[in-house]
Amino acid sequence: MASWMRVAYNCTRRYATASRGHGAQGHGSSEATVLLWKRLSLFVGFPAIGLAMVNCYLNHEAHKHEERAEFIPYEHMRIRTKPFPWGDGNHTLFHNKKVNPLPTGYED
Repeated sequence: MASWMRVAYNCTRRYATASRGHGAQGHGSSEATVLLWKRLSLFVGFPAIGLAMVNCYLNHEAHKHEERAEFIPYEHMRIRTKPFPWGDGNHTLFHNKKVNPLPTGYED
């Protein structure tokens, strides 16, 4: 565990000195930094984004068939002091009839 932390520290240290203009003369750290960030993007960033997408999809599928919550007309929620500038002025921009209630309740 300590070895990858040491590598990460050395890489960030190398990047910090290269960004100040001191590292490029001595040991070619600008090319090494570019290669480091390219590899981090390819082997860490893109797989992390892919795993997050799979997680979102699986959570959506797991909660797809749940019943929606009962509408309770609380006074402090869904207050409209002026209408929205699109549509009829009462629906939000990304309104969904199944999950987003209006101030009076669900539409269907």
